[in-house]
Amino acid sequence: MPSHKSCSDKYSAYKDSGEYWMGEIPEHWEIMKLKHVFKEKKKVTNPSLNCGSISFGKVVYKDDEKIPESTKASYQEVLAGEYLVNPLNLNYDLISLRIGLSSINVVVSSGYIVLKNAMELDKSYFNYLLHRYDVAYMKLLGSGVRQTISFNHIANSLLAYPPIEEQTAIANFLDDKTAKIDRAIGQKEQLIALLKERKQIIIQNAVTGKWSMINGEWSMTPKEKMKDSGVEWIGEIPEGWEVKRFKYLFAQSRLPVSSDNQIVTAYRDGQVTLRSNRRLTGYTEAILEAGFQGVRKGQLVLNSMDAFEGAIGVSESEGKCTPEYVVCDSINQGANNTYFALLLREMALAKYIQVICNAVRQRAVRIRFNNLAGRFIVVPPQKEQTSIVAHIETQSAKIDQTISLQQTQIEKLKEYKATMIDSVVTGKIKVS
Repeated sequence: MPSHKSCSDKYSAYKDSGEYWMGEIPEHWEIMKLKHVFKEKKKVTNPSLNCGSISFGKVVYKDDEKIPESTKASYQEVLAGEYLVNPLNLNYDLISLRIGLSSINVVVSSGYIVLKNAMELDKSYFNYLLHRYDVAYMKLLGSGVRQTISFNHIANSLLAYPPIEEQTAIANFLDDKTAKIDRAIGQKEQLIALLKERKQIIIQNAVTGKWSMINGEWSMTPKEKMKDSGVEWIGEIPEGWEVKRFKYLFAQSRLPVSSDNQIVTAYRDGQVTLRSNRRLTGYTEAILEAGFQGVRKGQLVLNSMDAFEGAIGVSESEGKCTPEYVVCDSINQGANNTYFALLLREMALAKYIQVICNAVRQRAVRIRFNNLAGRFIVVPPQKEQTSIVAHIETQSAKIDQTISLQQTQIEKLKEYKATMIDSVVTGKIKVS
């Protein structure tokens, strides 16, 4: 949080900036048109430089090997200390920052706009101000299906221009504060990664019998002697467990479709539910989805295209799915389908499913029932299957709750960071 030593609440007097996204600014600050602060740099080719682009407000290197020489020859130069603007397809991306101060020398697409300062200014301050301008104003400019703009669209935009010493003070203040916030966010993101890793270890060791329940408590020590499973990726399993071919445990389902069935989707986190339950912003439906098959609650479902990434689970919904899905019914009464879904997800994440499908890469080969039918998988006693699932669900819920708390805190830090930057660069908060 800003300390009273570096920032006070207000300047003594304010005036209207003439731009809604800036609102009122300190009375002694100037208001200038963008074309007087910046000029568009004439396009200069320089094939000797590496290729670059803008990514979330930063100019970054791109892989030169993916850019044909003929294309690179048409690219324009952007040097350290110049500003890069991506004015293309504004309506396709409303999240990432499209303006950034370059710290490297690269060549970029000729469709980009390169800006050079036309007067004395603190480049870091204007980098912060232009980020605010980008989010609050520039993305609304342009027209047409692809909503692309030129320098002329932004030339007459109004920008605040504080005295140069205040620009530098604001930039220094924000550099310090944002760095601290970013470190805090980074630490929380690292904690989330560790929690997810711990969750995966719990699941892996439980479904393969490396951990077991002793006197009502889960232990890292197996409760009975171990034996070789004969399954390479698993290794040893408890002596009381069996190894069976998948086709003796599950049969492929061929259920009809009802007219009122909604589409069921298997997601990479293992949830299998109605698509309408998890519709995401910008979700695009397939142009043609034909040959549907029925899927019922409790069935084991694998997304043949995304099984390699863990899209395997037990359906929590009744509906229909495409032929790209493998839907299975348990042959043995009392078997816990959730246990086998967790086991298969571990097989997928361990790349075992990818190997048995002879897939060079994910999505290169789709998994079918026949790929699994003859494969051996481990089978605990049914009582243990239920116990394993209960343990995993209990531990996962605790970890998910902690992850959710960390994610909420990250979002609050990001909101605070954005609010602080907006307030400081437009003079709502005074920096001493």
